[in-house]
Amino acid sequence: MIDLVLSQLSDVFRIGLIVALVLTMHRTSPVTGRVLPLAAGVVFVAVLLPSTMPGAPDSLPHAILAGLVSNLIILVPVLVLARWLARFRR
Repeated sequence: MIDLVLSQLSDVFRIGLIVALVLTMHRTSPVTGRVLPLAAGVVFVAVLLPSTMPGAPDSLPHAILAGLVSNLIILVPVLVLARWLARFRR
């Protein structure tokens, strides 16, 4: 499980999707809020990537769970960086 999380942490496509999620969240936050779109996006990316990759179907729940963990690990520094950039712009 740890190897799976570490491999997902280095996935450039996953990192790009999380960054795009945060950018979209900032643009649409007056209408949709912040928490619900982030939670839905994290779950969406965690389910989307393993289910579109070839692999054993019995390992899909483990890949989704590892995806949730790695998405949250990636999301925290991206949110910190986004907040820092927003303060820097003001």
